[in-house]
Amino acid sequence: MTTTITTIAEVRAAVGAARSAGRRVALVPTMGALHDGHLALVARARELADLVVVSVFVNPMQFGPNEDFGRYPRDLDADLALLEHAGADVLFAPAADELLPEGRTQVRVAAGPVGDVLEGRVRPGHFDGVLTIVLKLLHVVGPDTVVFGQKDAQQVFLVRRMVHDLDVPVVVETVDIVREEDGLARSSRNRYLDAAARRVARAVPAALDAAESFADRDVDAMVAAAQSALAGEDGADLDYLAVVDPATFRAVDDGYRGRALVLVAARVGGTRLIDNRFVHLG
Repeated sequence: MTTTITTIAEVRAAVGAARSAGRRVALVPTMGALHDGHLALVARARELADLVVVSVFVNPMQFGPNEDFGRYPRDLDADLALLEHAGADVLFAPAADELLPEGRTQVRVAAGPVGDVLEGRVRPGHFDGVLTIVLKLLHVVGPDTVVFGQKDAQQVFLVRRMVHDLDVPVVVETVDIVREEDGLARSSRNRYLDAAARRVARAVPAALDAAESFADRDVDAMVAAAQSALAGEDGADLDYLAVVDPATFRAVDDGYRGRALVLVAARVGGTRLIDNRFVHLG
C-alpha cells in the first residue's frame, strides 16, 4: 500500500523510521501525470532500496513565463493508483506553500555553463529552477539513491554535477528511455498531441534513427541526416540538434571518435518534445 504524505515533517518521520530499522531509501522525483516511463524509475528504485518515495510536485521554478505551468497535467488520484500497482511505499505530494512557503526561493542553485546551452538556451533559468527543487527534495527526504530517466539527459548530467560539486551524499541512478509503440519517448506532454500531431511527432525519434545510421561516418553526416528526417515532416519545427560528449556535455568536433550523445528538441504544434540517443562515432 502506498501512503500519501503532504508535509515535510511527515516524510522526514517516515524516512527516519526506515533508517532506524536499517532500511535503504530511494527517491524518484516527478511532476506527476505518471506514465510507464515513471513506473520504470519506480521499478529500478524498488530494486535498489527498501523504502521507495515518489515525489509529485509541479515545480513553478522551472517554467518560464510563456510555458505550460498552468495547463501541465495534474491527476494525483491517477498517480496514486499507478504507484500502488508499482509498489511505491510513499507518495510525497507537497502543496506549493509547503515546499516553497515564500514563493520562489531567493537563493537558488546556479546550473553553470551547461545550464545555458541546448535546453538552457531555449528555456533560460530552467535548470536553475530544476536543481534548486531537486536539492530541496534531497535535503527533505535524504535518500541513499535518487532515480531519474535518461530522456531528460541534460537534467541528469546537471544533477550529477550538482551532487559532485556540492558533496551531496546520494547516488544518482539513471534508467533508459521508455518508448511508446511508435517510437516516441514517453512523456507527460504526449497527451497534448492529437492524432495528426502524433504522426508528425514521430519525426523526432526518426531523426535519431537517421543520425545513428550515419554514426560510422562523421558528425556532420549524422547531423545532416537527422535534420533531413525532421525537415521531411511538415509541422515539426526544430529547436536544436546536437551531438555532445556525454562526459562533458560539450559539442564534439568532426574528428571525435567514441561514445556520443545525440540530442534533439522540436515543437509539434504547441507541444515541445525532447529526445536523445547514445551512439558510437567512428
